[in-house]
Amino acid sequence: MNIRVEQLKERILASQGKEQADFILRNAKIADVFSLEWKLADIVVTNGHIVAVDTTGAFIAKAEQDAEGKYVVPGLIDAHIHIESSMVTPLAFSRILLPHGVTTVITDPHEIANVSGADGIQFMIDDSLKSEMDIHIMLPSSVPATPFEHAGAVLKAKELQPFLTKEKVLGLAEVMDFPAVLSGDSDMLDKIAMALEANVPIDGHGAGLKPNQITGYRVAGIHTDHECITAEEALDRVAQGMYVLVREGSAAKNLRDVLPAVNTQNARRFMFCTDDKHLDELIEEGSIDHAIRLAIKEGMEPLQAIQLATLNAAECYKLYNKGAIAPGFIADFFMIDSLESFRAIFVWKNGLKIAEDNKMLKVNASEDYLPQHIANTVSLPTLSVADFSIPLTNDGTANVIEIMPNQITTRKKVLKVPVIEGFFTPCTEHDLLKLAVIERHQASGNIGLGIVHGFGIKMGAIATTIAHDSHNMVVLGTNDEDMLAACKHLESIQGGVVIINDGKVLASLSLPIAGLMSDKPATQTAKELKILHESLISIHPNLDFHLLLTLSFVSLPVIPELKLTDTGLFDVVAYKHIPIQA
Repeated sequence: MNIRVEQLKERILASQGKEQADFILRNAKIADVFSLEWKLADIVVTNGHIVAVDTTGAFIAKAEQDAEGKYVVPGLIDAHIHIESSMVTPLAFSRILLPHGVTTVITDPHEIANVSGADGIQFMIDDSLKSEMDIHIMLPSSVPATPFEHAGAVLKAKELQPFLTKEKVLGLAEVMDFPAVLSGDSDMLDKIAMALEANVPIDGHGAGLKPNQITGYRVAGIHTDHECITAEEALDRVAQGMYVLVREGSAAKNLRDVLPAVNTQNARRFMFCTDDKHLDELIEEGSIDHAIRLAIKEGMEPLQAIQLATLNAAECYKLYNKGAIAPGFIADFFMIDSLESFRAIFVWKNGLKIAEDNKMLKVNASEDYLPQHIANTVSLPTLSVADFSIPLTNDGTANVIEIMPNQITTRKKVLKVPVIEGFFTPCTEHDLLKLAVIERHQASGNIGLGIVHGFGIKMGAIATTIAHDSHNMVVLGTNDEDMLAACKHLESIQGGVVIINDGKVLASLSLPIAGLMSDKPATQTAKELKILHESLISIHPNLDFHLLLTLSFVSLPVIPELKLTDTGLFDVVAYKHIPIQA
């Protein structure tokens, strides 16, 4: 008898009380996510699976614990996240969130794929398999996100196909290039057809799409969207048969606006996700547990919020043995102190207690290493201050990017900007700053320039190699000299984030893994990130939004309305490049 059959037999016998179970959590107030009610019962576990939810007290086990009537809920599932945005590796990421009760995440590694291609995807898979958390992979569908920018790789269906058979790979990640879908582009349809033939889920990215465009997405087989920013958008997606992932991340905070769309009739089509969330906020708030707290605060019934965060996500992604505390399900669950705080006291993964009071109980492997094959990814052309000059030959009327705090969308504005001797001059008084996106993969010399309003920094410059989704270098500045110094510093440390003022480094965070992730433990990276945020205050005393994440999205040309790539200013609504001069 093989091992799987033997274990299955043991679970069946244990479920009938014919063999001793491995573990029992007694007197637990269990969240029943099927009937949305609380049950006082014992959770009986064998071989990492729940074999009974017992109200008789008749089962015995090798080990047990008394929950003393406290609430116990299924392990939480983040339905869509880019782990790279945490700035740490999958292994380090898992050790942050497992103590929060997040036992499963579904990640799209398109950030690292845009830098390092298939090697980047394989690194994420390999590192994920070291984790106690279940990290499932969706294969990047849009590398690069559009044909109007330059990434470090191009991935077509033939490069993705071999990954479909790998452990933990679930399906095709967010399809971002909607014009390619709606026009029937052969490269995009090859990827979609590949996923349809494999009968795996396909995620969408419907930012700003109209109902008829969503119809085209649905016909293509795309069945989720995490880009809804209004309840009306969410209701349209559900009406057309899609699942809606309610997003609450660091830059995009949509939960409060989208939640009114959820009711008792349609709730099974909703779930929670973070998409992109920085390390410091993950440590302090958690992720999906934070979404549950917010949803409850906004008036959602706690059991309903728990169902969104567990069963709904599991069923959407065909993880049919996850998301519930019931016989036959994997034994992922955690105990909370109260529904209001929703703070995990104990966390069990595969029936083993792995975390207590927000700390991992056991750490097996080091997090501190640098994979050389996806390091050294920052290569810039020789730059000078002249490369940041923006000529304006008219009266100074220009197309300007207006950022929206706590959103990744922007507005297109036509404003009159300061001009001296025929060149745009940044003006902190009116919050008109200079923006540059520099291709950093091949040192091609491509530099996109633009004018931006809304960041509010008063001096210096900020640069980062986290620039969704092609992850070129993006630099924001009040003067050309500091912008140049910031770029040179980032190249010297091979990626990360830097804040410069008067030519001096105020703070710097090194991210040498593809220019996106730290090779240090999460605790050390978090300390460096804290210093970075404190330094931001020195150049923006009234900062009240997540500036770094907002900056990282100004180069994403699939999010309305106006963005900047290494090839220039891009009007997402018109889907074409436009000049700075209006």
